[in-house]
Amino acid sequence: MRNPDAVTGTPGPDDHFDAPIAAGYDRAHAAISTPEAVAPAIDFLAGLAGAGPALELGVGTGRIALPLAARGVPVHGIELSQAMADRLAAKPGGASIGVTLGDFAAARVEGRFSLAYLVFNTIMNLTSQDAQVACFHNVADHLEPGGCFVIEVIVPQLQRLPPGQVMHPFHVGESYWGLDEYDVVTQRVTSHHLTFAGDKVRRRSLPFRYVWPSELDLMARLAGMTLRERWGGWNREPFTAESRQHVSVWETPR
Repeated sequence: MRNPDAVTGTPGPDDHFDAPIAAGYDRAHAAISTPEAVAPAIDFLAGLAGAGPALELGVGTGRIALPLAARGVPVHGIELSQAMADRLAAKPGGASIGVTLGDFAAARVEGRFSLAYLVFNTIMNLTSQDAQVACFHNVADHLEPGGCFVIEVIVPQLQRLPPGQVMHPFHVGESYWGLDEYDVVTQRVTSHHLTFAGDKVRRRSLPFRYVWPSELDLMARLAGMTLRERWGGWNREPFTAESRQHVSVWETPR
């Protein structure tokens, strides 16, 4: 999963992104926040949004919202963390991004949108199936006819776990270790993040719920949406059995 100091959006009704975490968020995500890194996602989303407007769930500090707005797509965000929203507002162009504070599975925003999107595994920040289903219903209520909902999320790496093993190390380095602890019964996964500085060790553990592509398709159907396309990444790579992530698009009836 991700470094807890660099997680987009909010993990549900509990706000894990206080001021110290928000202050280090952009620095921790510098490598994936460059114009070159975000360009494929912006091209993808702008093509679906048309003239907009677009709704970002878990807008964070604006890694996607700001460059998408710069492309001429009006963007509104939903964000649980006041500290993250404050970081967005302080950036150049941040004042143009309206933000509704709240849980994106339930928060209401005025108007209708041509596009809604959740990036960087943020759907997993909703830690129950009920909350994830509610998110789809909330999005469907905000989309105009023919509007699209986009999710970027990992494919659970359970094939990497031998029978009986629950821990998967996704990063082991000199100063940082990341381990995902899976519960295959509840589909809960806890990301443990250990940061080493001299003889000191800092640990943070965050809860998530992994979700399968077919499960997301059923959630969309329950909300009245149908799958339009699925790719292995923002560059529209084919989605295969070897894909580590997917970018999926569902749409409302026209």
